[in-house]
Amino acid sequence: MTDPATVSAAHEAFLSTGALPPGIRPLVAASWRRSARSGVDPDVPHPDVSMSDADLGSYRARHPLARAMPIVRDLLVAGLAGESAVVAMTDDSGRLLWVEGSTSVRDDVGRIGFVEGAVWREERVGTNAPGTALATGRPVQVLGAEHFTRPVQSFNCAAAPVRDLRTGRVLGVLDVTGGQVAASGLVLSLVRASVAAVERELAERAERSEQFEQSATGSRIGPFAPRLDVLGVSNGVLRAAPGAAAGWPAPGTYATAPDGGTHAAPSGRLSLRHSEILLLLAASPRGLGADELAVLLHPGELSDVTVRAEVSRLRRAVGPLLGGSRPYRLGAPLRTDLDTVRDLLAAGDVHAALTAYPGPVLPRSVAPGVERLRDELSAEVRGAVLASGDVGALGRWLASDEGADDHGAWRRLAALAAPGTPAAARARARLALLDRSLR
Repeated sequence: MTDPATVSAAHEAFLSTGALPPGIRPLVAASWRRSARSGVDPDVPHPDVSMSDADLGSYRARHPLARAMPIVRDLLVAGLAGESAVVAMTDDSGRLLWVEGSTSVRDDVGRIGFVEGAVWREERVGTNAPGTALATGRPVQVLGAEHFTRPVQSFNCAAAPVRDLRTGRVLGVLDVTGGQVAASGLVLSLVRASVAAVERELAERAERSEQFEQSATGSRIGPFAPRLDVLGVSNGVLRAAPGAAAGWPAPGTYATAPDGGTHAAPSGRLSLRHSEILLLLAASPRGLGADELAVLLHPGELSDVTVRAEVSRLRRAVGPLLGGSRPYRLGAPLRTDLDTVRDLLAAGDVHAALTAYPGPVLPRSVAPGVERLRDELSAEVRGAVLASGDVGALGRWLASDEGADDHGAWRRLAALAAPGTPAAARARARLALLDRSLR
């Protein structure tokens, strides 16, 4: 990375003479030239903030990226909690639709006009990660003095475009802006992994919506499909994401289903048994018979009559989300937070996967089928962490309840941590304690 003082001096020289000294990243140099050609004031950013709050609210509710915000909040906003950073999502014109995260950082960036509703394109405010990502169509990181306007140079930012995977069209940009944390390579990796998860989710939603529109029956619920969260929670939470923008009413109200009837909107906290049934059906797209569900739901014996009664009660709670009964199956694909973790593991982003993994699957459940899913995902996360050779990822795993007494992970950390570092000393001390407890 170029020395900040060198970049600052090059920036002043460029503004004075129009010449670019060597050593400036080509991406930044090209952006400075575009900013100068657009007549951007280097002393004061001038974002367009003409949209009213009411118009912004209506626009956001209709925007396709509204459906992606639950994922963004899970992966980035929650993952950066406590850090000096905000997470922003723009539309394809560079308008900031959402800015969420640290209150103090929101106040700081608000003073330069980085607020919801403002347009942060290069031609208005100069070089900045969201605007430059739009201009180049690729992920970018802009650090300190690399920003074109001086008031923005106290911040760092990392951003990547979000595309419609079916058409390649840019829908907007996902950005992290803040202090030193936003200058790290890890944050850029988190942004890229989050964008990949968002793009997959939007593509799956679009496909389900098309299937619904093409279906002549009421067996699919298309745009009504919600998300089930079961990681680290006692009872599952069914989320109608993201509310009106996805065609869902508010929790507790009713939705008109494809068959013309009304069904309770599937949104809110479920009982443990209903959480288990939905999770098992989501993991078994071909469906499960009453006898199969009985075996997966109870470590002893559970009658088919009891299973049918539970499924009947669940059907009244979630309406068209639950489909056929011979075998039992979902009426449409149901995405779970297990899917998010596995997508991130498949992408090789262990840190993002750890952020999306707050704890084991329904930890209070003793249903054999749920215990199997719990053990499988825990093993997948642990295996990825150990295979990564990343001391930071190992530290995060070992700080969790699952990893606290993981002898193999502590051995791995002891082998990887540089001698004399706090991590190495901590690993040796923990291994000694675990060894004594095993005697």
